[in-house]
Amino acid sequence: MQKIDPKQLSERENYKFLIGSIIPRPIAFVTSVTEEGVVNAAPFSFFNIVSSNPPMISVSVQRKQGKMKDTARNILANRQFVVHIVDTDNVEKVNETAASLPPEESEVEMTGLTLVESTKIGVPGVKEAKVRFECELETALELGGEENKPGCDLIIGKVVYYHIEESIYEDGRIDPQELAAISRLAGNDYAKIGEQFTIKRPL
Repeated sequence: MQKIDPKQLSERENYKFLIGSIIPRPIAFVTSVTEEGVVNAAPFSFFNIVSSNPPMISVSVQRKQGKMKDTARNILANRQFVVHIVDTDNVEKVNETAASLPPEESEVEMTGLTLVESTKIGVPGVKEAKVRFECELETALELGGEENKPGCDLIIGKVVYYHIEESIYEDGRIDPQELAAISRLAGNDYAKIGEQFTIKRPL
């Protein structure tokens, strides 16, 4: 068993250990809007559920040398965003949106994805996702990094509307095989849903 003090490692080395061991990670494809009305879109795999009452989800947006990314800046400015679940049908186009573009250019337009109006918020979603969550910002925290240079922005959003494709929905449940969600591994590697098994929880 290796015993390693993270304080003795570089940021990059810690990053590699984390993304190589905390797998698979679900991917949030997030749309947000700039103050000028440009729709930005980007994928994030530091993503999970926070609460079901009310429904809340978290997305951690990493910074580069303390500089906030467009997604976090947009969300803090207008307090709204849409999270889409990445699946086998849209993963290639979603991956293209990870390219570094200036804020005035839309990743959605670059990839040819289709914008669709939201029901309760002003930020549009993307039609090509089987599941999307309209979110309002609950809270945001600057975490990690160094003094005056935070390492990330932890975004917690309250889900105010669900959009679920009919083909994957039945009796209040989502069919995981039909959703065909994609997860992130390390580097350029991804994973599909594999063999499922059931273990009953103790009473």
